[in-house]
Amino acid sequence: MKAPERLDTSRLLLRRPRRADARSIFQRYASDPDVTRYVGWPAPRTVDGTRAFLALSDEEWSRWPAGPYLVEARADGTLLGGTGLSFETPYRASTGYILARDSWGQGYATEALRAMVTLAETLQLRRLYAICHVDHRASARVLEKCDFIREGVLRQYSAFPNLGSGEICDVLCYARVF
Repeated sequence: MKAPERLDTSRLLLRRPRRADARSIFQRYASDPDVTRYVGWPAPRTVDGTRAFLALSDEEWSRWPAGPYLVEARADGTLLGGTGLSFETPYRASTGYILARDSWGQGYATEALRAMVTLAETLQLRRLYAICHVDHRASARVLEKCDFIREGVLRQYSAFPNLGSGEICDVLCYARVF
């Protein structure tokens, strides 16, 4: 079963990214060091770096039932950020979210994550999980609002290249099982 390339929530439109989105993604959130601080990949330094993400997105959509989604405001089409599913097996995927700074604190991450939970159920996943840096309390709170259960701390688990320390960090692991 393939996921729809477009999902609607009460305030959001989630859609599959297109090559033409590179500049908007870069300008709205990918180039902002505050936004990319706690993501697990190096922030792109150019629009071309964002194009590499879009190529990866296409690969994910070709290989699996779904992949990354862009998050837009339904009211006016403003690009707010991104979310998606990253499959590891046909029954297990991870998820996450990133929002432009001016979109923080408005419930968009929670709404987008709930859409990913619904999609995971529709695609008959057995496990959907997310990790976040132990200091990223806002992200942990979003996961908790969406009924993810904190499974524990994974010690020395992941690098956060945009923190600049080069250290492998502890992360919180949250999951939903269906």
